[in-house]
Amino acid sequence: AGYAHRGTSTAVHVRKQRSGASALLRRIELPDETRQLLVHVRDYTKGHPRIEANNHPIRHGAVVGVHNGVILNDDELFARHGWKRAESEMTVDSEAIFALVGAFESRAALEQLRGSMATAWLDERRPELFLARGVGRPLWVARGRDETFFASTRGALDLVERYLGVELTVREVPEGSLVTVPGDGELRWTPWEPDTRFEERPLPAVRAPHEGESCLRLLPALVAAAL
Repeated sequence: AGYAHRGTSTAVHVRKQRSGASALLRRIELPDETRQLLVHVRDYTKGHPRIEANNHPIRHGAVVGVHNGVILNDDELFARHGWKRAESEMTVDSEAIFALVGAFESRAALEQLRGSMATAWLDERRPELFLARGVGRPLWVARGRDETFFASTRGALDLVERYLGVELTVREVPEGSLVTVPGDGELRWTPWEPDTRFEERPLPAVRAPHEGESCLRLLPALVAAAL
């Protein structure tokens, strides 16, 4: 589990640990000036979590991101473009997304990928947050009066409303969408064409099925302490 954040500058700070979400939840600390935040819990497919660099958020150059899904052509893309992994021991498939969006215009980058994907990233060269949905994985975005949230499930956004006391307009991101989230102003939606020429691999059994319940039990106490 891990998170990445930034404030008024474009520098992105990453913290991750080899633990379940409930262990991280107690330890999240953010500066008051934080303006953007990515939080991720990984149930790994490719790239063993014993290698810290494989865990999310993943940094490749100026780009830091998170990903839900499986990229099937990551090794092919690294070979085609002559890129090296950000760290020598890395094997995680998700790194290909952030290498591509760091090197190319986002739409052209995303259309090189083959596999399932919902993803989000920050680029230290730009102030926006980026969200993208390909195929095979859900993605939801919600707008409040002054804030934007995203999540893999609608239920997670319901928790945001309940515990933060905000009213949100919630929308499922369509497949083949790139959403640019500026610091202020309206979201920008750009269509792109995901590669659907692949067969989804069966997902492994969830390795820590009780972590969600543990986090839900923790949330009321953490919110009360924050208030």
